[in-house]
Amino acid sequence: MTTKAAFTPEQWKVVLEGPPTAGLLVVTASHGGMFRETIAMSKAYTEARAEHGESELLDEIVAAKPAMDRTRYHSPEELRSAGLGHIRDAAALVNSKATAEEGDDYRRFVLTLAGKVAAAHKEQGQSVSPGEAEAIQQITEALEAPSS
Repeated sequence: MTTKAAFTPEQWKVVLEGPPTAGLLVVTASHGGMFRETIAMSKAYTEARAEHGESELLDEIVAAKPAMDRTRYHSPEELRSAGLGHIRDAAALVNSKATAEEGDDYRRFVLTLAGKVAAAHKEQGQSVSPGEAEAIQQITEALEAPSS
């Protein structure tokens, strides 16, 4: 089993920031619901903690408080571009250091978190807005793409 010790401190920070970055991309994909969506992100971590023991790596990831520097992005476009690159890099790091199953667990957690955030607030009568669906598709592609 892979643990935090397999990563340098800088690499671990990248891995930890992947899931909240995905959540932030979904939150900013459409207007409204930021409060509910932020709570949904926290609940995704809480629910993942309740599944303790499934994956040692995921246990260590969800044990950390989700955090990221939101001030580094000056526009939604910059957030989307840099955020997707960050998610791509995080997934590549996990894939390079962890087992294939742990890599799958990481991707699944990121996508589950993004889906919960998207569904937390109905927009225009839809549980997931077109903007949120597009963000989730982009996140999915970033998780599957090799790092640049």
